[in-house]
Amino acid sequence: MSIKKHIPNSITCCNLFSGCIACTMAFEGQYVWALTFIVLGAVFDFFDGMAARLLHVSSPMGVQMDSLADDVTFGFAPAAVVFNFMHQLSYPTYLGPIAALLPYAAFLIAVFSAVRLAKFNIDTRQTTSFIGLPTPANALFWASLVAGAGDWVLSLNAGWFLMLALIILSSYLLVSEIKMFSLKFKRLAWRANRRRYIFLIVALPMLSLGLVAAVPIIAWYVILSVYLSLKK
Repeated sequence: MSIKKHIPNSITCCNLFSGCIACTMAFEGQYVWALTFIVLGAVFDFFDGMAARLLHVSSPMGVQMDSLADDVTFGFAPAAVVFNFMHQLSYPTYLGPIAALLPYAAFLIAVFSAVRLAKFNIDTRQTTSFIGLPTPANALFWASLVAGAGDWVLSLNAGWFLMLALIILSSYLLVSEIKMFSLKFKRLAWRANRRRYIFLIVALPMLSLGLVAAVPIIAWYVILSVYLSLKK
């Protein structure tokens, strides 16, 4: 039995392993480490598909494993980050006993990520682009927001409202019918990749922002995708 057929699934397992550690770090309040392992999971997620294509060993089992791993790393892990973080927020007294329940809204991220992944598996339209926000992008947004701008959110009187609004918005974007472009280059010509180059030209300087960099980068990705969708 050739060992190469197991390489993509082994990489997928590394993604899942990274996601499990990210969840643990999230519940312990180690948000920078949670972000680190989500990023690591995203790297494994990129290379498992590439390995399957290069080795010509794609399989139905690999597809299912990939989705299960992704929902942990890019669904439950960011949800755990937000859930733990929302317990640190201050809530107005008029919310009364429901204030203690609001952090549980974070798990909508995991739920809608699962729906997004299931739709991707059966949607033949998503071979060269995406319909709805990709789960890795959503996970990076949330982990980066908490790890890089958590203190700022905590300083806001309405930080709880901002988090709830963003949860609702990101849940909608995950399952929306908005067409979002892929960052994969098939060739380097400007005309064929104009939107990708425009995205990268604006996004690359944002990396200098450090831990919070993924927040404006993902926001820019969504804004550009929406603009291009409306332009057609």
